[in-house]
Parts: sequence; C-alpha cells; structure tokens
Amino acid sequence: MDSYPLTINDIAKFLDDELAVHRYSPDEKGGVYRPSDQPVSRIGLALEPFADIATWVTDMDLDALWLHRHWQLDMAHLPTDVGVLAHHLPFDEALTMGYNTRLGSQLDALGTPEPLGYKQDATGEKEVLPQRPIGMLIDVPEQEFDYWLNRVKNLFGGYDRAEAGHGSSGWLSTNSRIAVVGAMTDALIREAADRGAHLYLTGAYRKPGQQAVDETGIAVIAVGHRRCEEWGLQALADLLNERLPVECVVHHQPQVVRG
Repeated sequence: MDSYPLTINDIAKFLDDELAVHRYSPDEKGGVYRPSDQPVSRIGLALEPFADIATWVTDMDLDALWLHRHWQLDMAHLPTDVGVLAHHLPFDEALTMGYNTRLGSQLDALGTPEPLGYKQDATGEKEVLPQRPIGMLIDVPEQEFDYWLNRVKNLFGGYDRAEAGHGSSGWLSTNSRIAVVGAMTDALIREAADRGAHLYLTGAYRKPGQQAVDETGIAVIAVGHRRCEEWGLQALADLLNERLPVECVVHHQPQVVRG
C-alpha cells in the first residue's frame, strides 16, 4: 500500500471503480458531496448522520466523512475542511445483499459467482447503461441447514426470519448452492430454484415471494435490512484499509429491538 497523501477525490475515484458507478444514472452514482483539498489520513464511515456527528468528527480527528444516506446531514456544524463522500445504491448493491464477492468469500464460495437477475438504468439522454446483477449464485461446501443458520448469525449478528424449506426441494445435507439476492420477488425465487439453489439469502422477507417459496420448497434466510447495511459498512472499512493508505473509523449504531 502506497503512502502518498490521499485527498477525498482520490478516495472517490477508488470507490467509483470498486462500486462500478459507471453502471448507474448520474443521480445515483454518488461520490464527493462536499469537496475538500486537505489530505485524508483518517476517514469516518457511518450509515447516516446521527446526533453529535460533528462532535464525533472532531473527537476522532477525522479528515473526511463517508455516508450511505447523507440527505439529513447538517454541514454547517462540521469543520470547514472536512470533505464528505456519499454512496447509496452502489453501496447497497456491491457491499450488502447482491453480487457481493466479499460476502461470497466469507460464505466459502467455490469458484466465480454467477449473476442472478439484472437491473438496467438509462441516462437523461436515454443512453442505456450496463446491466447490474441483482444477486449471485454461489456454490459452497455441503453443509446442513443449521450450519448456514449459525454461519449467517455469526457474520451478521443475527437474522430476522428463517425457513428451512420443504417437500422434494427441501433442505438436504448435499445441497451446495446459495442465492444471495438484494430482493425477494416471485420471479427471482423461481429463477434461483430453477438454477439449483436450495437456500435464498436476502435482506428483508417479502410477502410477494411467499407463493414461490411454498411451491419451490427453497429455504430462506432473511438477515434484516439494517444488519446487511452494518455488515457492508464494515466491509467498506476493510476494503479501504486494505487498498489505500487511510485509517477508517466506523460508527456502528446499535440494533433497535422491537417487541
């Protein structure tokens, strides 16, 4: 890792490449939200602005800030030389549930993931942009369903809902293909099952996909939207620490438990 002084523009360019923002429309690309010319040796990462964020920036001696949802940020209270980066949809699709190779590695994926489903945007000039996978299919070592439940719980700190599957397509210890998908629709569930997946890993459990779950017998683990984002936030910090001469300070907000 080189030790040259970084600027917020250097980090933005790096993330442009890593998050493949060329596939997004201009209003979804993200990037530099508040410019700054100062060198960046410490950057703070948070999902959204929080109470006393300006104090946190000062106390942590941060040179820059990255946010997933930046819309409510009051920049008037931030130090004037602190730059701000923001990425919403590119972060969601690359570092939470979707075609996420870092997550695939932590699930012990064997070989290269296969894309599952696609999205495609157009620019204001109606230029069609490159397709983006909605999810991925990964081949994994053969394990029991309870193993994957525990693995997901350890990776994400829990899960919201789990269905073990049933019928002829239900879970068997020889099953070895997982769909990791950023949506839960009838069509995506059926495509995953048709292509050999026996476990559908997603963020939020969605009712429109229930009939497909019942009819295919596919197992489902819904991690929870916030857990996916928190995992992605740490993955972003790991990526920056590994590839750039910058120290990341991550602000993790506690999970809200509802009775």
